[in-house]
Amino acid sequence: MWQSTWWRRLAVTVAAFGLSLLGASSIAVAQPLTKVHRIGWLGDGSAPSGAAQTNGDFQQGLRDAGYVEGRNVAIDYRYATGDVDRLPQLAAELVRLPVDVIVTSGEPAALAATRATKMIPIIVTQIGMDPVKAGLVASLARPGGNVTGLATLNEELWPKRLGLLKEVAPNVSRLAVLWNPANPGNASCIEEIKATAALLRVQVVSVEVRDAKALERAIAGMTSDPADALAACWDSVLLERAEAIAEFALKRRLPTLAPLKEYVEEGFLLSLGASLPAHKRRAAYYVDKILKGAKPADVPVERASLFELVVNLKTAKALGFALPPALLASVDDVIR
Repeated sequence: MWQSTWWRRLAVTVAAFGLSLLGASSIAVAQPLTKVHRIGWLGDGSAPSGAAQTNGDFQQGLRDAGYVEGRNVAIDYRYATGDVDRLPQLAAELVRLPVDVIVTSGEPAALAATRATKMIPIIVTQIGMDPVKAGLVASLARPGGNVTGLATLNEELWPKRLGLLKEVAPNVSRLAVLWNPANPGNASCIEEIKATAALLRVQVVSVEVRDAKALERAIAGMTSDPADALAACWDSVLLERAEAIAEFALKRRLPTLAPLKEYVEEGFLLSLGASLPAHKRRAAYYVDKILKGAKPADVPVERASLFELVVNLKTAKALGFALPPALLASVDDVIR
C-alpha cells in the first residue's frame, strides 16, 4: 500500500515540475529581445589610435543616454584618412548595411552622407561653416530634410582670432594661411581670413594643403616666401599634422593661430573655438532623439554658443612673447 501511495506522490511532483518548466519556457519566449540600434560613423580623418575606434567622448555621451556598445547599440566606423575622394564610397557602404542613423565628422563627410541617402537620418558634427550655406539644411530652426545636428559656425570667429594675434604680435603684416581646397568648409575659412586681414592691413599668403605630401611642399615654399605669422584652418589633414606645422613655425619664430584647442596641444601658440569633446558628447544626444522617433526635419540644428580661448605658454616662451595680461585673464585653458 505504501508503495502505490509513494508512486502517486512522485508522479504528481514530476508533473508539477514539468508544468513549471513549461511555464518558465513560455515566459522566456514571450520576453522581447533587446533591440540593437546600428549607428554609422563617417569621418574624413584617420581612426583614433587605441582600443576605441572613435572618440571616447561620443561613446560616453551614448552611455549617458543609456546606450552601451555591444549591448543595445552597434557602431560601424568608416574613416577616409584624409582622402576625401573615398567618402562617397564609405557613405554608400553605411547605407547598404543599412544603419539606423549616420553621424558625420566634418563638412566633406557630411556632404558625402547627404548625397548617399535622403532616407537615413544624418547627424552632422564639427561643421565649421554655416550648414545652410553648405546646402545641408533649409534652416537651423527647421532643417526640413534628413539632416540635423551641431554647427560650430567656426568661421565667424576669424575676426576675433586675428584680433588676438595682433594683440600678441602687433607687428604682424604677412600671414601664411594653411587650408585644404578639397574641404568646402576651408573655402569659407580663407574668405573670412582674407576679409578680416584686409581691414587689419595684413597681407594673406594662401597655402593650399590637400595631403601630407602637399604639406611638405608648402613648408618648403614658405621657407622661400616667408611670412611673419601662420594660421591653419580646421581640417583633418592639417589637424593630424599640427605638430609638424608647429615645429616648422617655431623654427621660423612664427606665432601660430588655430580654430581648435587640439592644435595648441600640439604646439600652436593660441586658439579660439568650440570644444570638440563637448561637441561629440552632444552628438549622442541627437542620436538618442532620432532613435526614439524624432524626425531630423523637425529637430533644430544647434549652434555653438560657448568657445574656449587656449594658449600654449611653452610656445610663447620659446618665441620670446610676453602675453598681454588682459589676454591671460580671459584664457579658458593654458597648455604648459
